[in-house]
Amino acid sequence: MRTLAETALALVDSGRGILAADESIGTMSQRLTAEGIAPTEENRRRYRELLLTPRGLSRMVSGIILCDETLRQQVATVDGNVAFPLAAKQCGILPGIKVDAGTTSLAFGHGALVTEGLDGLRDRLAEYADLGAAFAKWRAVIDVETATEHSIEVNAHALARYAALCQEQGIVPIVEPEVLCAGAHDIGRCEEVTDRTLAAVFAQLRLQKVEPEAMVLKPNLVTPGTTGPSVTPSHVADATLRVLERHVPSTVPGIAFLSGGHDNATACQYLAALNGIAVGAPWRLTYSFGRALVSDALHAWGGEDANLSDAQATLLSNCARAAAALEGAEPAPASA
Repeated sequence: MRTLAETALALVDSGRGILAADESIGTMSQRLTAEGIAPTEENRRRYRELLLTPRGLSRMVSGIILCDETLRQQVATVDGNVAFPLAAKQCGILPGIKVDAGTTSLAFGHGALVTEGLDGLRDRLAEYADLGAAFAKWRAVIDVETATEHSIEVNAHALARYAALCQEQGIVPIVEPEVLCAGAHDIGRCEEVTDRTLAAVFAQLRLQKVEPEAMVLKPNLVTPGTTGPSVTPSHVADATLRVLERHVPSTVPGIAFLSGGHDNATACQYLAALNGIAVGAPWRLTYSFGRALVSDALHAWGGEDANLSDAQATLLSNCARAAAALEGAEPAPASA
């Protein structure tokens, strides 16, 4: 049986990343509806099954993050129905679970958000461990426009409490402090807020006695706002590496970057540039993408069994591009 540190290292295994398929029932239903697919429980199950079962996925994906509904559902196989966590393990992929309850307005936060879900978390984590979850994820949201010392500290404290409870219950925590890329700010402003955020997060992790070797960090890449001044991938890589070197302990085994709303090609360009200059870094630098991997597959599927092969081929292509970026080389362009 793996230790927590060994599981954390397996999640960032060289050449592989983490597939985020953990949208809530409401969000996933909205995405299905937008593609003309009835937002039923069965269609949500079929879609997550599509994402887990492509042949060869485990060569590029080490773990898959699921939501509570999916963790309790089953995958249809030729040998009968198999629970999602077991099916993932049979595919050579570690099953994970999103445990936060989403964001709400922070009291006296002047528009800032705070993530909820700590109430009852210890018992939920114990149940998820029994169901087969090897790791968990909690996302904190920091908006550049509303970021204050108060909002950053509150979110950092919640992330650290979550991470400590995960390790107590034998589950590896993915710690996700996301500085949003929405806005017109330049890359310098994103670097400043990301710097403050990671400083607060690791200070709180130390206070809560979280073992850094038994966790995975899932931060944003340091980029300008989506309507801000454009920069090259090398600028993104330089700014991101500066922040990591200032705050992330060398004992953290890996950093799995979120795509942050960037499309697959853009996120992979940034990741490739970062890996290209981070030779000798103490952590493995990989990806934990959601929409940047799966949106194209959802569109290709359209809820039709006849489109399953094409949808899975699309997913594999996006995963292959992300995995190639880990080598530090410019990824091949997305196919038309």
